[in-house]
Amino acid sequence: GRVVSVNFGFGIPGGIPALAQRAGVTYWGSVEQGLHNGLLFDGPMFGAARDPDAILPSVEQFDFYSGGGIDTAFLGMGEMDGAGNVNVSMMGGTLVGPGGFVDITQTARKVVFCGAFEAKGLAVAVVDGRLRIERAGAVPKLVEAVAQVTFSGNEARRQGQEVLYVTERAVFRLGARAVELVEVAAGIDVERDVLARMRFRPEVAATLGRFRPAGDGAPSPG
Repeated sequence: GRVVSVNFGFGIPGGIPALAQRAGVTYWGSVEQGLHNGLLFDGPMFGAARDPDAILPSVEQFDFYSGGGIDTAFLGMGEMDGAGNVNVSMMGGTLVGPGGFVDITQTARKVVFCGAFEAKGLAVAVVDGRLRIERAGAVPKLVEAVAQVTFSGNEARRQGQEVLYVTERAVFRLGARAVELVEVAAGIDVERDVLARMRFRPEVAATLGRFRPAGDGAPSPG
């Protein structure tokens, strides 16, 4: 069958290629720096790869992206709101810019935003297959209105894009009318750990899924 073309962004999404490789998932992977396939590196080495199949100049890479070359994009998420908007370009009152985020998100058929549920001090641990909040973050990331709209939920609906928002404790999707909570991690109390700590009220799926968090029991800072 057809191989899915996947883009990976910096941050949490940068760790996905290694997980996919261990799981034996087949895809055509790329990053905005121009690399296609190979062993894509994470962390400070993000944007480099071992044995890539192709290295394109940045302008040609974005021609590929703008021309509809991405099926699914995994990207970071600074903050999101109840309209499904995402901000990555204005953080803490500082303009950091969108980078290639806009070009990638506007043409990908499916967009998966990945980020921590809260910032500044969040620490979680996985104990016996259940997620435990060791320390809450001081800064909410699911807000009433994002500081800057880098990705528009309404425009995504108009284009018919599939959009997911994935955090360590909950997964949301862009519904026809509102953002919908569709899954929570095992060990998480929906009202206490999710809904009460958001600045907007999402719709909640009639059948709420549960996922088993990955981890070795060590606290993970956010």
